[in-house]
Amino acid sequence: MTHPLSIGPHAVTPPVVLAPMAGITNAPFRTLCREFSGGKGLFVSEMITTRALVERNEKTMQLIRFDPSEQPRSIQLYGVDPATVGKAVRMIAEEGLADHIDLNFGCPVPKVTRKGGGSALPYKRNLLRAILREAVSGAGDLPVTMKMRKGIDDDHITYLDAGRIAVEEGVTAIALHGRTAAQHYGGTADWDAIARLKEHVPEIPVLGNGDIWSAEDALRMVRETGCDGVVVGRGCLGRPWLFADLVAGFEGRDDFLRPTLREVADVMVRHATLLGEWLGDESKGVVDFRKHVAWYLKGFAVGSEMRKRLAITSSLQELRAGLDELDLDQAWPVGAEGPRGRTSGNNRVVLPDGWLKDPYDCSGITEEAELDTSGG
Repeated sequence: MTHPLSIGPHAVTPPVVLAPMAGITNAPFRTLCREFSGGKGLFVSEMITTRALVERNEKTMQLIRFDPSEQPRSIQLYGVDPATVGKAVRMIAEEGLADHIDLNFGCPVPKVTRKGGGSALPYKRNLLRAILREAVSGAGDLPVTMKMRKGIDDDHITYLDAGRIAVEEGVTAIALHGRTAAQHYGGTADWDAIARLKEHVPEIPVLGNGDIWSAEDALRMVRETGCDGVVVGRGCLGRPWLFADLVAGFEGRDDFLRPTLREVADVMVRHATLLGEWLGDESKGVVDFRKHVAWYLKGFAVGSEMRKRLAITSSLQELRAGLDELDLDQAWPVGAEGPRGRTSGNNRVVLPDGWLKDPYDCSGITEEAELDTSGG
């Protein structure tokens, strides 16, 4: 049951997108996900800050390095100043740095919302319009999409207004995470909101995001909401083969991957190896990989001491040796299914002073409000 999804000139079949996640969706992780999907789907970079890109910050320039096999190349940009966003988009278009630009209006973390960015920004309708206008006009032939949440909290819902503004300003597609900023990742995603947005902006594709832990979840979201595709974030943490399952599901197959611990261990070592090659230092790669260990081992019978030991390894040899001590013949456990990653909810959203007074006034936002580092 493959639904064709077009992001500008790019056909995304099946309609499956890897959500940008700070510190996670770098080139090595995208490579793993893409390998499991057989090259199908769309895989977006972690968040790139427009100011840091324009200033050619060294870390940021590394984050936008794509593997030669990545087609199309998708960059997610974060910014709050229309002029800076415009400069960053023109730089990407003129220098051929990517084939698709996604704009982040969904991030709920305090260091972003405190500046008026991420999921705080669509509340300021005129500022949102100005940023989208600059981005679309600067992008030339490159498609511009946006990812957003329902709003700041239940009293400040913005997604329908934001969707209409996006259509009017020439945005190619919208992804909606069915939670407010205040919910962070807690509670249950509101898939009804995704259906309402689809009805509200029939002119462009709407992608749904939130609580997709399996291929069955993805198919159910499309069926229940009428959305044109799905965006998968936390569901693939420690489970890049979820993209093989998603492809199978959308193609009408049910040959889902249920790897043994031995197969999982091999993927873990490959992931750490790719990180080391990307960072140019094996030890740095293994250290960066540590955050993934608990996600990969979720549900398997691995003692707490061994989990701790694997999470402080600093060489591939040490990682492999630790994994080889496990009972690698363990079958895929039921406990590995379902939610993974952060689940905190009901947070007070940190906003600039007076942010909620007027949804149209955007005075006081300057390029100083831009973050100067990428990756969230």
